[in-house]
Amino acid sequence: MQKTVLIVDDEERNRRLLEVFASSDGYRTLTATNGEQGLLLARTERPDVVLLDLMMPGMDGFEVARKLKDQAETAHIPVIVVSSLDDAASRGRMQDCGVDRILGKPIDRWELSRSIAELTCGASAP
Repeated sequence: MQKTVLIVDDEERNRRLLEVFASSDGYRTLTATNGEQGLLLARTERPDVVLLDLMMPGMDGFEVARKLKDQAETAHIPVIVVSSLDDAASRGRMQDCGVDRILGKPIDRWELSRSIAELTCGASAP
């Protein structure tokens, strides 16, 4: 069965790039343009992993990650933050929210592929 990646980012260019990377690795992709939509898709579609931006209007990625990890139906879904925030305080907040992995921007395509594979099915590809 094909694994699903949910991409939550308010910037279209970022969503498209992550979508191209994930789909070229054989994953089915879903996209959300804001935190509320991302939470709804996570609950209804049950993706295998969430790629999450932090800096979004309205509900930011910190709150999305916290809500995903606090809800029983989504707590098991790995969350990979893709963000340019790299300071110690932000990293600490990400860990407090239950984020499974942090990847910096600009995104390293191969690091992203490896991270998705590791968090969705061990170390093997989809």
